[in-house]
Amino acid sequence: MTTIDKVLYTGKTHTTGGRDGFSRSDDAQLDVKLSPPGSPHAGTNPEQLFAAGWSACFIGAMGIAAGKRKIKLPTETAVDAEVDLGTTEGAYFLQARLNISLPGIDPDLARALVEEAHQTCPYSKATRGNINVELILA
Repeated sequence: MTTIDKVLYTGKTHTTGGRDGFSRSDDAQLDVKLSPPGSPHAGTNPEQLFAAGWSACFIGAMGIAAGKRKIKLPTETAVDAEVDLGTTEGAYFLQARLNISLPGIDPDLARALVEEAHQTCPYSKATRGNINVELILA
């Protein structure tokens, strides 16, 4: 396990009611109603929030990889993240697919950027070896 030497930021939320509740950040920038996946009730769910956070972080990691090569990511760069909640033998698990679009980037270079980002993105590091993850270059 890696120990952090210097904390750069701490995200803080207060959640009540679980999947049928509310979550709010300490700075009030995030204030969401929660509902279970597939529910007819208004609200998002933890899987969607995880997908949003991971995809944003992954784009940032690709930007760092591109910067090392003295190139910029296309403005149309996108990651469509899919996070599945499922069960195996009655236990809950996640799995994920990151569908990555780097329009106008040579496919070999795009693959290199994706692979480097997957090594440096904190979300990728946190999930490595814990859940099934597919990286799909569109």
